[in-house]
This record gives sequence, C-alpha cells and structure tokens, in this order.
Amino acid sequence: MKHSKIIAIGDNVCDKYLSRGTMYPGGQCVNTCVYTTMNGMDCAYLGKYGTDEVADCVHNTLVKIGIDDSHCRTFEGENGFALVTLNNSDRVFLGSNKGGIAKENPFNFTDEDYRYIKDFQLIYTNLNSYIENDLENLKETGVPIAFDFSTRWTDEYLIEVCPYVTIAILSCAHLNEKDREREMRKVQGNGVKIVLGTVGEEGSYVLYKNKTYYAKAVQAENVIDTMGAGDSYFSAFLCSLLESSETDELIEEDDHKMELRLLAAMKQGAEFAAKVCAMEGAFGYGVPIAGRTQL
Repeated sequence: MKHSKIIAIGDNVCDKYLSRGTMYPGGQCVNTCVYTTMNGMDCAYLGKYGTDEVADCVHNTLVKIGIDDSHCRTFEGENGFALVTLNNSDRVFLGSNKGGIAKENPFNFTDEDYRYIKDFQLIYTNLNSYIENDLENLKETGVPIAFDFSTRWTDEYLIEVCPYVTIAILSCAHLNEKDREREMRKVQGNGVKIVLGTVGEEGSYVLYKNKTYYAKAVQAENVIDTMGAGDSYFSAFLCSLLESSETDELIEEDDHKMELRLLAAMKQGAEFAAKVCAMEGAFGYGVPIAGRTQL
C-alpha cells in the first residue's frame, strides 16, 4: 500500500526513571508514532496534553522528530506520567497517575477531526487511552483500528471493544500455552480479524482465520532497557502489513498472500523490537525528572 499513514489516538506520558533521575517521553500511542517513523512510515499523534513540564517534554520531542500532533487537546492540569525503575535491564512499573487530565476529559471529536482521521490508513489505540466510548464513531470513518489490550483485558472488556477492532495484540507472557490460545480465540470470536499474542523471549503468535502462525523472538545483542518492546513489535508489524498490500486493502482475500504477509510482519516486528531494547527509555530523549515522583 503506497503512501500509508498511521494515526495513534490516545495516551502519552513521561516515564520517570527513579533509578536514573531521568524521565523519557512515551506512552503506547507516542511510542507507536516514533517507532512507525523509525520504520519509514508517516505517523501522527492525537491525544490529550496537560499544562506541565511533562506535557512539554512529550510535545517538544514529537516536534523534534517531526510527528504531527496538531490535533491534540490541551487541558489544565497534570499530564500523564509513570514511575519506573530497572531490574537487570527489565523495566518495572511502580505506579502512575492514571493518565492525569486524560481520564477526566473526553476527546469530543469534531467533524474536522473525523475528516482528518479519514486521511490515514490505520488507527492505533489501546486500553490506556480512555477511548472506549469513541470506538464506534472511529470505526464509522472506515479506517481500520488496531488495538493493544496489553495484559489487562477481561471477557467483558473484549465484548465491549472487539467489534470495532480489525487487528489486536495481547501480551501473553504471563499465560501458559493453553490459556494464551484460549484468550486469542476469544478475541477472534468477538470479531477481530488478526490477533497477535506475544510471549516475550518465547516469540509471538498470530491467529488469522482459525490458523495460528508462530515466529521466534530475535535476541537483542545489547539489552539496556525493555521499555517499549511490545509497542515496537506491534508498530513494525503494522508497518509491514500496510507496506506489503498489493490491493490497498489491509486484509487481502488471497489467503496465501496473507500468510506470507503475516509471517513477514512477525519477522519485522521481532527484529525491530530487539533493536529497541538497546535504547534508554522507550526511544531515548531523556531529560531530568520534573514534577512529583510520588503517587
């Protein structure tokens, strides 16, 4: 698919690393934007900023990288942030302010917003974005939705969200093989066409039309920080899937071509995730911690 663009709608934070005295811009949507750009595809961010140094850090970083955030909202108050430390290069979340101003202020999308969104080939969002009530209207734009359920879905949440989603990813490292397969099939059964299940160093699985595909993980040569590993995998996967379409459709009717596209996307995701583990924070751009460091 030529000239594809992804729009990430939802969360942004700074990850405050108490062990380093440094905060890094991030949040799954912002990570997705940056990783999409690193994979050579255009991306834009539509989210909610607060009015503090954390919001300035995220916005200024996106400007430096060249990612359009012109349709973001700004609300008076504290931007989202998370407290983080490292345990042998593995990032450990200590808590967050639950998105700050984002959780109390709806998007209230306008007709102009919807016209803007229709110019993209894929919408990315996730369960941290307070966007559930907007999914129906976003689907009506005709732009496919990719959704990250992380590790915290429930049966009720899947029933609520899945009917609007085309591609979903689940972080399944905490599940055994039987439970992973069961949960992936639940997502498929609720209407999602392509379901990914990542299991960290054990690789990743894709469920498509009741057939499961597997890809090994790529071992990083120099692991500094695992922050963003899942986001980087999904971003590269989505970029590959868009780029490989010969019909300008995200999902093509030719099953053999879809199998090859899915396997190539899994490979690209695994390779890119390994590279990201060699970066500080989700993608660098650290600055001294600002604001409070207690919850």
